Amino acid sequence: MKIRKANIANEDKLITDVYLHENRQQFHTLVAVPELEWSTLISYEEEKSLLYKRVNDSLANTMQKQAAEALTKKIIQWVTEM
Repeated sequence: MKIRKANIANEDKLITDVYLHENRQQFHTLVAVPELEWSTLISYEEEKSLLYKRVNDSLANTMQKQAAEALTKKIIQWVTEM
């Protein structure tokens, strides 16, 4: 498990920790943001453009649009570099 620092302001609080757990046997990565009570599974085969839209839409339900876009970009970068 890896813990990344997002440091993204969302309204009056700062989103800091993003947890990434790579499961190589099942070919996916679990991404969790405890401060938002949010998580998702990302498959290795998922297309980057579809992944961006799915993650961004999901995050936009729990946080401001600009903050969701910034966090989505970071999550995609971290997941694709693993």
